[in-house]
Amino acid sequence: MASPRCGSSRPLCCRLQMAVCGSPEQRGLWGLMLLSSVAIYGSHAPLLTLCKVDGTIPFSSSSVVVLIELTKLVLSLLFLLTWDRQLLGAMVSWHHVAPFALSALLYAANNNLVVHMQLFMDPSTYQILSNLKIVSTALFYSLFLRQRLRVRQWLALCLLMAAGVSYSCGGLRDPRGSGSPSAMQLHITLVGLLLISVYCLISGLSAVYTEAILKTQALPLNLQNIFLYFFGVLVNLVGHFWSSTERGFLEGFSFWVLVIVVSQALNGLIMSVVMKHSSNITRLFVISCSILVNALLSVALFNLQLTLLFFIAVSCIGLAVHLYYGVT
Repeated sequence: MASPRCGSSRPLCCRLQMAVCGSPEQRGLWGLMLLSSVAIYGSHAPLLTLCKVDGTIPFSSSSVVVLIELTKLVLSLLFLLTWDRQLLGAMVSWHHVAPFALSALLYAANNNLVVHMQLFMDPSTYQILSNLKIVSTALFYSLFLRQRLRVRQWLALCLLMAAGVSYSCGGLRDPRGSGSPSAMQLHITLVGLLLISVYCLISGLSAVYTEAILKTQALPLNLQNIFLYFFGVLVNLVGHFWSSTERGFLEGFSFWVLVIVVSQALNGLIMSVVMKHSSNITRLFVISCSILVNALLSVALFNLQLTLLFFIAVSCIGLAVHLYYGVT
């Protein structure tokens, strides 16, 4: 995966880019950050499984999202106080702040769509069709950011989508089931097809829109993150209380939930650096590579077995990385 371009004259941007460009040690730091993100993405589903009590999630997912956004906001404030304290008295126009409200709304809309879509399709269908957001993200990336992708790069992204579909179709098998994987029964209604299409479009739009804001504004990343996560906390708090049930805000929380909150918050901050100094395409490769971590953890923790589809997915990812970054 490509390291970001150097040359920005912005105070924090310069320091961040110096940390991820240049010498082998600095490039190693960038690679470590991407590998950390791969590990966090890949461990999310296994961590959720560890949280389950009697096969169900015992906590409110909306309260977890609020805490993740709040943690990102607090960390961004701490980073600002540490590295950009001189900006505390700076005047910031509402023109800089307002765009992040739309970004937060788009992310919140997508999170809610994920929940409601499950009523109109089975989980396997969702896992398979949600890979279409790779194509939508690439389309918005090339249209809005005017980044022309070559044919081989489009082919690489299609291979990423194929990898996600292969893994979702049965990359893992429970040995306690039948001797051979059963035929997958897919179900989706017309409403579900419409919702998954909207979900993929909003997913790509929100990611590219946020990248555009981060790159076009002459503001430090920490300050931009504060704006983004402030609106994220606000929007998700409203959503939580709007759809709140009898369950308490922290009811059902455990050590593993705390791990999820902290890891997802750190991953959000890493992704903001990736979008500021690299691109959403790098983010797509990170997410796809997380299949490896997810599979290994599932085998180690839950005694699941790898199938041929897993190795097909891995081959597609390897070829995609070679096509996008390795071919000149």
